[in-house]
Amino acid sequence: MKPGFSQRGTLAVVCLATAMLMLDIAVVNTALSHIAEDLDASLSGLQWIVDAYTLALATVVLTAGSVADRLGRKRVFAWGMVIFTVTSLVCAMAGSIELLDAARAVQGIGAAMMFASSLAVLADAFPGAAERAKAFAVYGATIGASFAIGPLVGGALTSGISWRAVFYVNIPIGIAALVATYAWVRESKDPVPRRIDWAGQVTLTGALFLLVLALLRGNEDGWGSEAIVLELVGAAVLYAAFLAIESRVKDPMLPLQFFRRPSFTGAQVAAFAISASFFAIFLYTTLYLQEILHLSPIQTGLVYLPGTMVIFLVSGASASLVNKVGPAVLVVAGLFLVAVGMALMLLIDPSSDWEMFLPGLLVGCLGTGLFNPAVVAIALGSVPENVSGLAAGTNDAFRQGGIAVGVALFGAIVPAGAALGHGSPADYIDGMHYAAIVGAALALAGAIACSRLFRVGLASSGKQLAAAAVGARAR
Repeated sequence: MKPGFSQRGTLAVVCLATAMLMLDIAVVNTALSHIAEDLDASLSGLQWIVDAYTLALATVVLTAGSVADRLGRKRVFAWGMVIFTVTSLVCAMAGSIELLDAARAVQGIGAAMMFASSLAVLADAFPGAAERAKAFAVYGATIGASFAIGPLVGGALTSGISWRAVFYVNIPIGIAALVATYAWVRESKDPVPRRIDWAGQVTLTGALFLLVLALLRGNEDGWGSEAIVLELVGAAVLYAAFLAIESRVKDPMLPLQFFRRPSFTGAQVAAFAISASFFAIFLYTTLYLQEILHLSPIQTGLVYLPGTMVIFLVSGASASLVNKVGPAVLVVAGLFLVAVGMALMLLIDPSSDWEMFLPGLLVGCLGTGLFNPAVVAIALGSVPENVSGLAAGTNDAFRQGGIAVGVALFGAIVPAGAALGHGSPADYIDGMHYAAIVGAALALAGAIACSRLFRVGLASSGKQLAAAAVGARAR
């Protein structure tokens, strides 16, 4: 196949790769119970299947964005796909939970390379504002639909074949996407590349790892135990060191001056808020459906299907809404609806069936459908185009970091062992209620913060335009 640039081909490749990444996050949740049985895994081992992936993705994606801007976005995108595809094979063949968790961490590095470069590849392929908005809407719809349909796909593969099939399926998709990347995607890079910030990479990785580790082990070891206290203190120290490094190093992996732009800051707050609330609770709602209500993996996937359709339809229609009402309104409205959806999960009680889960799911998915395309537009539209890879990496870091922290946080709230036969269903549902309250509060706080930040951002932009107009008249 002779290589050549294609706008539609680039969009198709990026959406296919993104669908594979998001499906991989979602399908694993449905297979957790079967993984636990087959590999004799503890609750901690199951949580690390999710968090090893998202933690690696969140910490590496910032550096991957800088590397993509420096070495070439197509090159980094393709190599990330190779790493992701190969480690999918390792995951599928894993004979122990330790090997599976380790492979998931390396898989997250490959995913980080793809995530960080995908939006920059799209931005280069669609330079016009209108066509870029449509491309981002398709990209956002892919994220939402893939994440939502993941439980159904995972359920079908797990019930029909084996939990290992949820990893095997990535291999043909990855190969096809790699061939298409060679054929249709063109290379682009920053003409003034940045240096790699290794000190920032090390401190951020250590800080986020220690925070997640403490949250996951807090209930088991005791929150006042020496190990947990040291982990939390270590995380705080490393976060402070990271910020100090970023404020002083010549080419920081996360330029703090970007956060002087209210719209950029709002996009990161929004990404973290929705991920730490709605996306993070899917692990625990899936355990509820399978272990408390005793639904099979395929039945669990079917319960999620109405939410899949809501996200797909709403995200697909959001391109025109972005142009009509503006992305800031959609982000705030999406977070508010997610908060309402999380609150509606309080309707679940020990005697209820799966139907009581649907109101919260549907409202949350409606908010997610509005949110995804809009937050992408704000994240990339608030910084210069030549650092689009870094901006994309930052947004994905906050998104994936939110999932990692949210999974760990809810793990400290929900007695998930009860879902694996070590407690009563009532205890598990009580824990889910507390997690839903915390998740609703996170999403609502994100909506309030973003409404303020975006309002300030619009006011600042208006003042800049007015000043430019006055200057033009004076000249």
